[in-house]
Amino acid sequence: MKLYDLGQPLYAGVPHFPGHPPFAMTLNKLHGEFVLNNGASSASETLALGGHVGTHIDALSHFSCDGKMHAGVVPRQSYTGGVEDYAVDTIDPIWRRGVLFDVARLAGVDALDPDFAVTPEHLRDCGVEPRAGDIALIRTGWGAFWRDARRFVTGGSGAQARGPGPRIEAARWLSERGVFAAGSDTIAFEKVPSNMEVHVHLLVECGIHIIECLNLENLPVQEFTFVALPLKIRGGTGSPIRPVAMV
Repeated sequence: MKLYDLGQPLYAGVPHFPGHPPFAMTLNKLHGEFVLNNGASSASETLALGGHVGTHIDALSHFSCDGKMHAGVVPRQSYTGGVEDYAVDTIDPIWRRGVLFDVARLAGVDALDPDFAVTPEHLRDCGVEPRAGDIALIRTGWGAFWRDARRFVTGGSGAQARGPGPRIEAARWLSERGVFAAGSDTIAFEKVPSNMEVHVHLLVECGIHIIECLNLENLPVQEFTFVALPLKIRGGTGSPIRPVAMV
């Protein structure tokens, strides 16, 4: 068995969707500032980040439409308590079959064009069939741009998020197969700019989680076991994860 790390590194300046806060880290104690009698010392840090920064999973509470979340639930929410229903701390540890749709490879390119829309035909032609409860991952090749925040978020131009991904037809192709979660190596999963129709369809209409900012560059197989554990953030709408593929 071999493990493939599907998570992106976190550091000051990592790409983040314009609507979410950035990642920040600073040491709050340096080695040598407090030294015990035996010479021992320690360093520690303070972290600040949004629940949707870095490689992360969306809880069903992340989106609503017409004032209602999945299954018609009206959000019970507060700034201090978060969203009470469908919060990220209710997602069990994930240990499921995963399937990879390498659309960049199918298109014969290292990375898809910023305006490339993934269709049901692309998914079908990748040659792998998701089953109910699976994790369906789409590789666009944009994971290679992680250290170039401007290119990763906007395609290298403008201030608006722009990048490849599925539109609603491809999202419906996945939801019809009953996947547990759909993910990709981009900032927004779906083709952007958009009105987030794919997020509404998957999270609100179907109860399917979304995973974003994956690193799929080194995953050599189409079928694997996907393992990830969301943080138990009470009331949270998303959480960083450290996903791995077991092959």
